[in-house]
Amino acid sequence: MALERETYADDAARMIAHGLLGREAASADRELYAEDARREGQRRRRSEARRHRRGGGFSPWAAIAIAGGAVALSAFVGRRYSPEPSHPDIDRWYHNLDKPSYTPPDPVFGGVWPVLEVLLAVGGYRLLRGEPSRDRDTALALWAFNIAMIGGWAKLFFGERSLAGGSLAAAGMLASSAAYVEFARRVDGWSGAAGVPFTAWLAFSTLLSEEVWRRNAE
Repeated sequence: MALERETYADDAARMIAHGLLGREAASADRELYAEDARREGQRRRRSEARRHRRGGGFSPWAAIAIAGGAVALSAFVGRRYSPEPSHPDIDRWYHNLDKPSYTPPDPVFGGVWPVLEVLLAVGGYRLLRGEPSRDRDTALALWAFNIAMIGGWAKLFFGERSLAGGSLAAAGMLASSAAYVEFARRVDGWSGAAGVPFTAWLAFSTLLSEEVWRRNAE
């Protein structure tokens, strides 16, 4: 009887030891699995980061050069045809037009446009830095059109002294700027928001241009 109890005790001890070893082995397996999963996650994140850098948008310096250069060039063209003392013929023609009472004074125009151009440059920069997509490319195309038309409108309205052309161009810019805000918003909220003041100003400018055209139609 005593022998049987000793044998039973030995068997129980072996079972307990085997169970402990099994639990330790299972715990070690779980730790190895967790370590493998962690390394795999790090590898995927590094691979995704490399893929993003290869297939992403422009570098910061390239985006600054493109956005800033485009806005600066269009602003330069616009200033070239602005009604100011350095352009006496344009200045005299503009100030002789019959304009409505809500026409802002010249300093307002001079203060508003630089702010709008900076906002557009920031929006363009953020879009250029973004991941390529259909919406992003559409937003950039609309952005480029509006940037070009800033100088183009000044050339048409002041340079060519075309009131009808200026009014139609302003209406076209209003529509394209509204579309730009929508597509930019889908890609980057800040870029879309930066275009809202530009669209609001164009709405007012279109109204003003049409009224000037109506009052001075020959």
